[in-house]
Amino acid sequence: MQFHDPKNMSISVIIEAAELLEHFQWKTKEEVKIYVEENKEEIQEEIADIALYLFELADNLEIDLLNAMKKKLEKNSKKYPVEKAKGKHTKYNKL
Repeated sequence: MQFHDPKNMSISVIIEAAELLEHFQWKTKEEVKIYVEENKEEIQEEIADIALYLFELADNLEIDLLNAMKKKLEKNSKKYPVEKAKGKHTKYNKL
């Protein structure tokens, strides 16, 4: 296994996320819907790039990414219970 610098891997995640954002920047909801239909493959590739970097970064740091995601979802469900948080943009400590 080749170890990559976590800092560089993190930078790559951000760069790829910015490339994904470019597909949606300054578009209205309606424009996004049409754009996605016409450019789904390109968007899919950007999402895949992000996922690949995340999985490689997690692997290099010996983090089980799927388990970490599961634990984070469980934590969020306690911080943001549906009955309190649904439809709100309030931070958990102000619900």
